[in-house]
This record gives sequence, C-alpha cells and structure tokens, in this order.
Amino acid sequence: MYLFSNTARRVIVLLILTLVFPLNMNVASAQTSTLETTIDEAVMKAGKGTDGIQAFYAATDYQPVWVGSQNNARRAALIAALKSSGDHGLPTARYEVEKLDAALKAAGNDASAGTTELYATRIYLQYAHDVGSGAVSPKRIDKEMAFNRPRRSDQDLLAGISQGAPVNFLNALPPKSNEYRNLLAEKKKLEVIVGASGAYKDIPLRTLKKGSSGNSVILLRQRLTALGYGQLGDAPKFDDELKATVIAYQKANGLSQDGVAGSGTLGRLNQGPEQKLIKVLVNLERERWMNFPRGKRNIFVNQASYTVYVHDDDQVSFQTRAVIGTRAKDRRTPEFNDEMTHMVVNPTWHVPKSIAGKEYLPIIRKDPTYFTRTNMLMIARDGQRVNPADLDLDEYTEKDFPFSIKQRPGARNALGRVKFMFPNKFNIYLHDTPSKSLFKRDTRAFSHGCVRIQNPYDFAYKLLEKQTSNPQGAFKTWLDTGKEQYVNLDEPVPVYLTYRTVYFGEASEPSFYPDVYGRDKKVFRALSKAGVSLQSVQS
Repeated sequence: MYLFSNTARRVIVLLILTLVFPLNMNVASAQTSTLETTIDEAVMKAGKGTDGIQAFYAATDYQPVWVGSQNNARRAALIAALKSSGDHGLPTARYEVEKLDAALKAAGNDASAGTTELYATRIYLQYAHDVGSGAVSPKRIDKEMAFNRPRRSDQDLLAGISQGAPVNFLNALPPKSNEYRNLLAEKKKLEVIVGASGAYKDIPLRTLKKGSSGNSVILLRQRLTALGYGQLGDAPKFDDELKATVIAYQKANGLSQDGVAGSGTLGRLNQGPEQKLIKVLVNLERERWMNFPRGKRNIFVNQASYTVYVHDDDQVSFQTRAVIGTRAKDRRTPEFNDEMTHMVVNPTWHVPKSIAGKEYLPIIRKDPTYFTRTNMLMIARDGQRVNPADLDLDEYTEKDFPFSIKQRPGARNALGRVKFMFPNKFNIYLHDTPSKSLFKRDTRAFSHGCVRIQNPYDFAYKLLEKQTSNPQGAFKTWLDTGKEQYVNLDEPVPVYLTYRTVYFGEASEPSFYPDVYGRDKKVFRALSKAGVSLQSVQS
C-alpha cells in the first residue's frame, strides 16, 4: 500500500529530479511530468461513468492523447471529423467544435492542460459512440425497438485512436454497409432538392390509368422523371409507356403492380423532399444501431415494406411478402434480433391467454360448436379436455378465463403448415397462414404480432438447402405425416426484425415506405432533441 497519492508521488519525484540534475537538463522532463500530473488530477475528478477513461489513462501513465505538440495530427483529425459530423446526420452542436478547437490551441503545459485533455476525450467519445452506435438509444425511445446496439468500451476507443493513423481509425467508426453509403448519398441529393424552393408540387389524389389525360398526368410524368424513371416528357395522355413506368415504380416500392396510379401510389409519390430527408436521417440512425457483422447468412425482415429476405454473402438469395402485426399497441411487431434454431412442420397453435379470453370467449358463447369445426381444443387446468357446450360461459370474463386453447395441426391451423422459431421474450416467430388473400394488399398489418410469410415452403427449402441434398423431398416427408415435427437447423441463422422506411437493398434507388407504426416520428423527435435538424444537416 502506498503512503502517498499519485499526485504527491509525482511532486516528490519532480523535486528530486530538480535537485539531482542541472535545471537546463530538466526543463522538458519537468514540463512533461507536470502535464501528466494535471491529466492525473483531471481524470481523478472526472466523476461517475468514467471508469473506462480512468483505466485507459492509468494504463498509459497519464500520457496525453490530445494536448501537446506531439499530438497535432490526432487533434486535427478529430476536429475535421467533428466538423463533418453533420454529413452523417449527427447532432453537430453536441460536439462544441469551435470551443474545443480553441481550447486545444490554447492548451499548454500548465494546470489547465489536464482539464482540456479530459474535455477533448469526452467530446471524442461522444462522437465515436454516436457515429458508431447511434446518437440516441432505441430502447429509450420505445420498448418495441429492442435492438441491442453495438457499443465499444471507452477504453477500447481511446486505445484505438492512440495507435496508428488517427484519420483511418475515425473513418472506420461509421457503418461500412452499402445501405449506409447509399443513404448518405441520398441525404446529399435531398438536401439540394430541399434547398430549391418550389421543387415539388403534389399530384392531385385522383385515379390515373391508361386513357387518363390532363395536368395530373403531366405532373405524374414529371415526378417519375425526377425520381430517375427515364425521360417521360410532358404529354398529357396516360399511355402504355407511362403504365409500364408506373408498374416499375410500384414494384420498386412494394406496391401492387397494376399500372394504376391510385391513392396508394400517388400518396407515396407525393412524399415531399423534406419528408424523405427526415426518413433518411432516421434510417441512417437505424443503420448505426446495427453496426456489427450480421453473418454470412441472415434473415432480414423489413416490417415497413412487409418483406422477408434471406441474405447470403450480402446478396438477396430469397424474398417473400409478409404480414406483420396490426397497429394496435399490444399487437405491433417489435424490432429485435435473435437466432433461428428450428422449424415446426404441422404445428400446433397454442393460443396465447390474451387472445383466448379476449377473442375466443365471445365466439364460443355464441357458438359452442366453433371449436369442433375448427379443430380446436379447450383444456382445463388439470389437463382434461373441456366441451364449451357443457359450461356456463357467462361466468367467465376476458381476464379470468381459466382454460387454455390449442388448435391441432391441419390446413385450417392459424399457423398454417409450418412455423419458423427463434425463441425470444416477445414470443414472435415467422409462420405460414391459411389467410392467403391478405398478401395481395399493399398495407399488410393484420397479425397479432408474429410475421406471416407468403411462400413458407420455399422459405423452408432455402433454410434446409445447406443440410440436405433434397430439401423439397425432406420437407414433404415431414409434411405428409400430418403430425407435428420439430426440425433443427444444423447452423442457427441470425434473424433481424427491422423497420426500414427507406431501403435500397440491391436497387440503385431507394424505396420510401409509410411509417405504419409511427416509429419514424418518435426516432426523429429523439434525434431533434439531441440536436439534429434539417437546417444543421444542410450547413
């Protein structure tokens, strides 16, 4: 155990050095020791939440990272990165660039140097976490946004910037995905459009189709031209060429491909540049929340586009339409990631208690034979099967309904013929459905929260292709038994339930999707509170 504090020991050593060596030999080392001492003192006073900072400086014997002539390049790299933080849609004001730059230029080796060093470290860490992990926490915005965003330790970030080329390290902090790069480019493009007054004029919401004519058709042509769908001219007639272009736009944006510009298509086209810019800023933040390796193969569910993708080596190898949870607060599909471990062929549906009392109790009160006709069972707490016709169902309410309900495997089962499992606290999974007609709709928010997929058999074949030479045959064998079959995946597959209202995927142009759950508004509100604004990102 030491008799003196770190600061006291440094002072004693300094006095001894002054006595032993001539003064002109000691000036540089004394100045360095004084600087280290001031950094030591500043760090020790840093307060709560600075364990990583304290550990880093203790491990490096309180050597400066920012102050001192030897750190000129690192300081310059940091200031440049902070000044360009708006390019990423980050809250530039949060980093106090001008104040920090002035403090670093004025820093010497006196007592204030330690305070300036710590100030620069705090700003750097704030920026590094923001650009690498997101400027706001998704879980604090909405419990339905349950992503565990990546977060490097303060000590690791300080060690990283202290070694090698600081510019290279800073450039490596943001996401390196194609999606992020494309969103950054789209942000720049939209900022130019937002800066030009009168750039967009809404197309009146009336149905436009082949044979239609008038000024609305001209506006439709101009809008599609501006969005990169060719040079469509100003002809007032809706012809075959325009119909084909509308179909191309609808396909790119997950809309029904009928070539008719109705309210859904025109509503999407009428999203102004400011609305789009806000969406881009929000989705840049979402991409930062997922700034980590996602696996050579992964399942990517974009709730906003009602689409499920399988990615292999960053390429889409399979995709299918999906149905997600309704807008009701207790039925929205959450955002999170997990691992798919198995599928269940010919599944039994164990009806959640919230659905049993709320939805099925009123049904069987009116029709006690409903369960018999739909291959469902009602089970008492002792495990015995109960016939609803033998009970006075008026005795029970939604909250005290004491029976469990399950639906046996079969064509009418609510889960269809297969479900895909990634066990999680939300009890969310992907599954088949007998309600196939819902996949034809543009807006597909109808489930209790789980994700229904349009082509479940093909999805199963894709998942099985790495573990059997005949995935179709193997699946058919399990299906034909008519009995519940658990099929493990040899290698679990990462699953990401996301909400991308702007998404490129493998396209060269982005698709903008409606904010079905209102989450964009919540995220942008949080970003605005942190200091992000349309004005700041344009400056």
